[in-house]
This record gives sequence, structure tokens and C-alpha cells, in this order.
Amino acid sequence: APTAASAATDTPSPSPLPPTATATPAPPTATPAPVVINGRTYDAYIPAAVKNSQLYQYTCEFDAAWVILQTFGINVGVEEIIARTPLDSSVEPYFEEIPEGFFIYGGDIRTAFSGNYQENFLARSTGSAVAPVFASFGLEANPISDRAGVENALRSGALVWLKTTVDFKPWRPATWVTPGGERIPTVLGNDHAVVAIGFNSEGVVIRDVLGPTSSNRQRPLEYEVAWNTFLAAWGAQNFDGLAVAPPRR
Repeated sequence: APTAASAATDTPSPSPLPPTATATPAPPTATPAPVVINGRTYDAYIPAAVKNSQLYQYTCEFDAAWVILQTFGINVGVEEIIARTPLDSSVEPYFEEIPEGFFIYGGDIRTAFSGNYQENFLARSTGSAVAPVFASFGLEANPISDRAGVENALRSGALVWLKTTVDFKPWRPATWVTPGGERIPTVLGNDHAVVAIGFNSEGVVIRDVLGPTSSNRQRPLEYEVAWNTFLAAWGAQNFDGLAVAPPRR
């Protein structure tokens, strides 16, 4: 979900790459050897589906899931993905700033999506809420939380759904508080979800269907992020990621 952010550390802009797929590609297979894409060599690279924008301003979790489903040959719309996702409407998310930091009060994002995804910049969910949605389409989604997990997933032909910050830029740390009082580390204003589709020793290739917005008119649909930048922004979101395997044939 795109909104302005403020500083943690200086972060270089991602390097844009031309998208390599405009329609649903065939389900990928494992990458046994390095591949060259657009003149760049990657240890693994999965051509992923792409579209030019999100469905709504704050539907990034669903749009990232769409990329994975379409790449694996499951032709569904974002609306169907939303329909299969539990929505927690018990509390419309809001935040307050106290001496200890920013606290967001909302639904239980561990099991559901919380917030109005058309209007509320705080609206979001987590990987544990999205994994059952992938399962409902017959895909296995397992949590990963480190660089090795990302690399192993991509080498095996899986795509990585993950929470980060918009453009992997600096953030304001925040704590999400569920109705039951559980606390989840997150970010305040630039929460986002993307898909990792490739990597090499220098960085990670990202599929991001957010597209140009007021915060970045030149945002590409595919770009490369250095590992240190990737891990820092992912860490701000509690290293929330899912390795989603292609369907078994």
C-alpha cells in the first residue's frame, strides 16, 4: 500500500529492468544453472506474470498473490483472491503516536485482512493470512524468513510473496496491535507486498505491479534490489515471506 515514508537509513533506488512477461507464462521449473536475462546473469529467474497496476490503492497483498497464481497457470482475478481471503472488520485500523513509538490498532492480520483496501493506508494482512488462500487454489505456501530461504525457493522454481516497504525505501517502525492485544512488528505508512522472481550474488529481482504513483512516477514493474537493501526493508516487516511452489503435475 503506497504512501509516504520517513527515514531509517539511506536506501538507494532499485534498478529498473524491463518486464519479461505480459501474459500468463507456463509454470516454471527449477533453475539448475545460471540464466542470462536482459544481459544480466542470475542464479535463478522465473518469468512472472505482470499487469500495469493494482486493483485498488491498498490491495498489494492480493495483487502480489495474483502474480503468483497467474504465473503458475491459475487464471483468476484479484476480486476472486479477495473473496477467498478472510476479512476482519472488527476494527477499522487507526494509529497513535506515543513516546514508545507508533501503534496501529486493527484486526488480527495473522489470520485475516484488516481495513478498507480502497481508502485506508493502514489496511493490510500478513503471510500467515495469505497462505490459506494459496492453498485454496491448490498451491503450497511455506513461510520463509531469511536470504537462504529466498534463494532456495527460487532455485526450486517457487516464487516468493513477501511484505516490504514501497520501493524498499526507509520506513517508520510501528507495532500492530490486534483486538486480543498481540503485537506484530510492522511499518507505518509505506507497507507493501511484492514478489521475488530471481536473484544473483548482488541482489533480488522484484515483480511489483504497483506501477507509477504520486510517490514515484517512474516506478517500473520489474526491478533489482541490492541484498542489503532488500533484507533491511523485509526485516522491517518481520521477515514476512512465503515460498509458493508451482502446482504438482
